[in-house]
Amino acid sequence: MRMTLLMLALLSLGACSMRDTVNMDQPTTQVFDLNDPDKDGVIEARERCAGTMMGAAIDNYGCGDIKTINERREVKVLFPNDSSYLAPQYFGQIEELASFMRQFPNTKVTIEGHCSRTGGYDYNMELSQRRANAVTEVLIQQYGIDSGRLKAVGFGYNNPVDPSDTPEAHDKNRRVIAEIVGDDTTADMKWNIYTVDQEVK
Repeated sequence: MRMTLLMLALLSLGACSMRDTVNMDQPTTQVFDLNDPDKDGVIEARERCAGTMMGAAIDNYGCGDIKTINERREVKVLFPNDSSYLAPQYFGQIEELASFMRQFPNTKVTIEGHCSRTGGYDYNMELSQRRANAVTEVLIQQYGIDSGRLKAVGFGYNNPVDPSDTPEAHDKNRRVIAEIVGDDTTADMKWNIYTVDQEVK
């Protein structure tokens, strides 16, 4: 029995020595592209959304989560009675809106102009349009926002924020609203080499 085991061991060693060997002196071909041109932490072999901005948070395939942006915000710009003059003191409010639009470049904004309930209906429609135009012009000329992303609409006194007929109500109703809509990427998860496959929150 011992002799049989010894013979089997010798035969197996002989078989091992007869296997073909591979010369490792030659360079091997890289099967997967391990480069990361957009520096987002995702190799090209796994990348599905090339060209991610540096520092953007993305999932483990290099894509940001898509979030629908649909909000209304009041731009704290008030106008004198019977005027579309935009005082420089309000440019900071418009700059905040411009910064938001630069941060989310796929958004579009409708600027709504509103009036107080004084004077005729048609005149107030025209006046509110001029007020909306004044804000869009500042966004374009002062802050470089593409005009194709902006729309100006006058609502006259159809949508008062304060329906009472007081001087304070009239002041409040001479205002501008920005309606922001669009799809843009958000940064919910940053991929790194320790992240396993998972859905973006």
